[in-house]
Amino acid sequence: MIYFKFPFDEKLYSTGENKTENHIQFYSFDGLSHLNFNGEIVEVNYENFEIVTSYNFLKKDDNEFIAETKQEYLENLEKVIEIIKVNQLPKLVYSRRKIFTDFQQIDLKESFKNLCNSYPNAFRYIFIDANNSWMGAFSEVLGKFNKNTHAFETMSLAGTLPVSENWSEKEIEEQKPVSSYIRNILNTYSENIQESDTYDHISGNIKHLRTDFNAKIKPENLDKIIQELHPTPAVCGIPKDFCKENIQNLEKFPRELYAGYIKIETEETVQYFVNLRCSKLYKDSVHLFVGGGITAQSNPEKEWTETELKSEAVLKNLVILK
Repeated sequence: MIYFKFPFDEKLYSTGENKTENHIQFYSFDGLSHLNFNGEIVEVNYENFEIVTSYNFLKKDDNEFIAETKQEYLENLEKVIEIIKVNQLPKLVYSRRKIFTDFQQIDLKESFKNLCNSYPNAFRYIFIDANNSWMGAFSEVLGKFNKNTHAFETMSLAGTLPVSENWSEKEIEEQKPVSSYIRNILNTYSENIQESDTYDHISGNIKHLRTDFNAKIKPENLDKIIQELHPTPAVCGIPKDFCKENIQNLEKFPRELYAGYIKIETEETVQYFVNLRCSKLYKDSVHLFVGGGITAQSNPEKEWTETELKSEAVLKNLVILK
């Protein structure tokens, strides 16, 4: 069962009983697997949101994963930076898992409620099934298509700092290739691209640089555009195939659904959200997925701090039961 909220919409949604309909899919980062949530999209009363409060639905963590230590992360990041310099890459995105085990039990309903309140501008979800249980909140839109007007929207979102800090050349240069990548793809499918100025996008305790793109496209090109956009440089790097291969070689664990995307189709729109600030839930642990765009100018210590800040997106909202 899945529960979710759209950005800037406090209505709670789930899936209904008509299992012949399929409006929600989660796609993994590598594109090799996906999850379907069958049933029509229905609004539900928050008081009836009870299935995720039962901890018995969660599996035990039998992965035997040992999280990357800070020292391991710093050493690997030096390797990443060397690869970037040798190959003259604009950026490469490196991620890690933070594994949280300091609890007896978590109140999932209240944790999800906290997450929703903390990130009203994000797509927020929680789901539990026999094999996977995940929770997340993220505001990066891979694409939004209006079936009636054929208008397509997407965004370039990259660079991360605490809200109180000022942008440096590193973050500005990190975001530029993401915008160029999106611009070049859209120019293939539309003659009239509208692009906003770059501005601050606030997400809880951190901020990103954001540029919005709008275009009119043909409906038959929608899937092609999404496949070309994913994974964007914001979650992978440039060039895409080279960075994707190195990510899979360098990172300690597979990303699974992290940095993949979620497709949700309604009567009027098809929306695609990048699955970023997310966690995989177990009865005895929470796996928090965090990463950052690495450039030749990256400072490994600062990158570690950035991933710690990003892990707080979910971690700070967990309600621990002693």
